[in-house]
Amino acid sequence: MVIVKPETVVRWQRKKFASYWTRLSRRRHPGRPGKDREIRDLIRRIANVNVLWGAPRVHGELLKLGINISERTVSRLMPRRRKPPSQTWRTFLDNHIGELVSIDFLTVPTATFRVLFVLLVLAHDRRRIIHFNVTEHPTAEWTSQQMVEAFGEGEAPRLMIRDRDAVYGTTFRERVKALGIEEVVIAPHSPWQNPYVERVIGTLRRECLDHVVVLGEAHLRRIVRSYVAYYHGARTHLALDKDTPEPRTAQPPEKGRVVEIPQVRGLHHRYERRAA
Repeated sequence: MVIVKPETVVRWQRKKFASYWTRLSRRRHPGRPGKDREIRDLIRRIANVNVLWGAPRVHGELLKLGINISERTVSRLMPRRRKPPSQTWRTFLDNHIGELVSIDFLTVPTATFRVLFVLLVLAHDRRRIIHFNVTEHPTAEWTSQQMVEAFGEGEAPRLMIRDRDAVYGTTFRERVKALGIEEVVIAPHSPWQNPYVERVIGTLRRECLDHVVVLGEAHLRRIVRSYVAYYHGARTHLALDKDTPEPRTAQPPEKGRVVEIPQVRGLHHRYERRAA
């Protein structure tokens, strides 16, 4: 009694009393048997993949699979969602890929320790870089003018994905709206919601910019223009079934021998068949 306080002894007694009556209250005989784990996992998987489905729709799919279960049980086994159901970003991108573009900036250091900014405008359907430009001081006015140069003379896309950079100010938003483009703004600090242009930026760095020393704006513009030409006409993409953004015709052996054509000042090469 010297080691512990009286409150501790009382708490121990209450805990022991609760445990005693819990054991007495347990059912001596099991009730209805629980559903197999495989069925429970299947219900959760269907509900997680099809976020717009409710219990009746999931129950109907289970009946078509030969699983005889009540709709009430399905409702009880479905995961509880704290937020209203929403489609995934991948589903959104796949459903709008033909009328969707993405924009983003990347930074490039120069030999004199300046920092240049490259704006990329990417079309999702064939991973085409519609427009790019280089500047040392990006502003909302400059960025909005790039949208006019990218879409002013052609058909503008319906949707455009961008991040929350401050450069996309009021002037930019008004210009984009005037072009008939609806902006889709990703969540803060979530570059994975704009994956296509982020992937192109990484490719541009790994395959080109990481291997050159940039001297200035004009030099960087020439480098990027050279790589974009290679990217569109020669570089194959996994997402395009090993084709190029500008479709490239396969050449049979009868066309002649294989020749090597330097691209991006010899950093990459294109291979074609030509008659001797």
